[in-house]
Amino acid sequence: MATITLGGNPVNTNGELPKVGSKATDFQLLKTDLSVATLADYAGSKVVLNIFPSVDTGTCAASVRAFNEKANALENTKVLCVSRDLPFAQKRFCGAEGLENVENLSDFKDGSFGKNYGLELVDSAFAGLHSRVVIVLDENGTVKYTEQVAEIGDEPNYEAALASL
Repeated sequence: MATITLGGNPVNTNGELPKVGSKATDFQLLKTDLSVATLADYAGSKVVLNIFPSVDTGTCAASVRAFNEKANALENTKVLCVSRDLPFAQKRFCGAEGLENVENLSDFKDGSFGKNYGLELVDSAFAGLHSRVVIVLDENGTVKYTEQVAEIGDEPNYEAALASL
């Protein structure tokens, strides 16, 4: 369990992030068209998992915009933005913002992604949502980088994440 903060108040996650060097756990997340995405769908590409509580909050939206801008210059890399938001909300957000370089994936059905990756918030008003995390995978699904953002309201370290590619 990791302890982070939300507005300066301690909150806990259900576990620990995957270890650098380990194989990423497979997942089943919903795309904005309600089709299923799995880790195998991205085999052969580097993957940046930009994970956050909700696209409808300022910092979460800022991280999606920032990764969208940076993703255009990344070679053989997919940026996946993962939250518990409904796929419809994710699609609305990206459509309204004109974001085309990132892919939104939803864990709304059972939260298994957040649970399996050790980043589900277990207390506070955000209990059940994902904490703010960035995980970078290589082309073989091996974890190259992780960041559990210490304060949920802060943005991740984009440069460190992208440098790990």
